[in-house]
Amino acid sequence: MIDTLIDITLLAFLVFTAVAIIRMRNLFVIIMLFSLYSLFSAGLFAVMDAADVAFTEAAVGAGISTVLMLGTLALTKNHEEKPPSHLARLPLLVVLVTGGALVYGTYDIPSFGDPASPAQTHVGPYYIQHGKEDTSAPNIVTAVLASYRGYDTLGEVTVIFTAGIGVMLLIGGRLMRKQKRKDQR
Repeated sequence: MIDTLIDITLLAFLVFTAVAIIRMRNLFVIIMLFSLYSLFSAGLFAVMDAADVAFTEAAVGAGISTVLMLGTLALTKNHEEKPPSHLARLPLLVVLVTGGALVYGTYDIPSFGDPASPAQTHVGPYYIQHGKEDTSAPNIVTAVLASYRGYDTLGEVTVIFTAGIGVMLLIGGRLMRKQKRKDQR
């Protein structure tokens, strides 16, 4: 019962934060709300016993992303400019279509803890039976996190590295243009 109450509370905080993000125009406040949203998401992942995902969300979403967005904001304007009236509803349409596709995609997912799901009938037993010989890891947890999910971790690190390089290129290009203008004067 208490877990359900915590889940509902965290989901309510996520909804309220998302609505606040949509309604704001000050970019600094939006960045802080995004960081708060990531923190609530990390809390929800922790409650769902997904500690590795919670740590990643806290580090990337609330940590690195916030720092990169604040750094970018330091080189741009504080407030979002109002889009032309004919484009004002386009982002909402894109979000609704994407959300609908994601909800539709969840209809084939087995129920949580379903003993007949592929994770219970194929993946889990394979890890238990072959983990030691495949990975030479001392236990199943280490085998799964360090070896079987190693590509997942490598992918996460690659995404973070690519995002950081992209931001640095954007910031570096802007600084170079400023320097050229300064030199031309």
